[in-house]
Amino acid sequence: MASTYSSSLRIELIGAGEQAGTWNTTTNTNLGTLIEAAIAGYVAVSVTSANQAFTALDGAADQARNAVIALTTTTGANFNVYAPPQEKTYIIDNTTAFTATIFNSTVLGNTTAAGTGIAVPAGKKLIVFSDATNFYTIEAANLTGVLAVVNGGTGVTTSTGTGNTVLSTSPTLVTPILGTPTSGTLDNCTSNTETFGTSNTQLATTAFVQAAIAGAATFPSGTAVLFAQTAAPTGFTKSLTHNNKALRVVTGTASSGGTTAFTTVFTNQTPTITTSGLSVGATTLTTAQIPSHAHGIAKGSADSGFSGGCGDGVAGTTNNAGGGGSHDHTITGTATSTAITLDVQYVDIIIATKD
Repeated sequence: MASTYSSSLRIELIGAGEQAGTWNTTTNTNLGTLIEAAIAGYVAVSVTSANQAFTALDGAADQARNAVIALTTTTGANFNVYAPPQEKTYIIDNTTAFTATIFNSTVLGNTTAAGTGIAVPAGKKLIVFSDATNFYTIEAANLTGVLAVVNGGTGVTTSTGTGNTVLSTSPTLVTPILGTPTSGTLDNCTSNTETFGTSNTQLATTAFVQAAIAGAATFPSGTAVLFAQTAAPTGFTKSLTHNNKALRVVTGTASSGGTTAFTTVFTNQTPTITTSGLSVGATTLTTAQIPSHAHGIAKGSADSGFSGGCGDGVAGTTNNAGGGGSHDHTITGTATSTAITLDVQYVDIIIATKD
């Protein structure tokens, strides 16, 4: 009886009474070459066309029998490969820059797809298996039981794909660029925001980063800062201690003082001038201050009260006149004043203290 070949791996099945004295050669080929290739074999396949079938030979080494198939290509585009129409599991290593799709052939060796295929993205490795018509891949949705978590942890027992995923053991996360996070419960990939001033290797949340960018995280609590706006920014509280005051630069101890409000002092002012009750001081004139003048002497006798002569018509001097007293001068006219412009320009600011 002549030899036949198995349908899946095409291993030679020796007929009864055949190959007497040489059956070991066939058996060694089956076990040491063909079955080993199916379990642990690796082959590189160069794809030179858009559709290419793996070689599949009876009782001899071929491409389709290997467990791992690495794909290279010269097509310069996405391509398809075809496996025999038999049940088989492969690890496909797509080393190319293009997508490779694996199908089952309708007939051994042709490039007509028997059913659905599996696309292996460029540069990816994928486990695929066939039912002789369609190819499938292993997806998380197809797995049951406990799933392993990379870098530690026992994984999850159930997952619906929505909502929260609860880990039975807190995993050790891969150290990120921003530092090592502290252990804790991860809820929808969010975490608690640390308080300002925290300085360690914890991850920074977006809330923490926003506050830091705004400058809030750079000031110790209680620090007073000036802001040219009405409301205090996030992380600060508006101070109500000072209102309508000027700023003064000092080199010594900082303090406050003064009694009059800023806008009361710096507004346009018109001085008030009082004119009532004004007078000029009394002045006594000296002889030198009196204008030069003379007084005529009338005719008279020596008894008339004139001195210095006798008889009628004789010239003389008059007696002293005036009491030698002082006198006042009256001030006339209207007093006026001009407004003083003190309404300086200003910008309102607030003082806010760091929370």
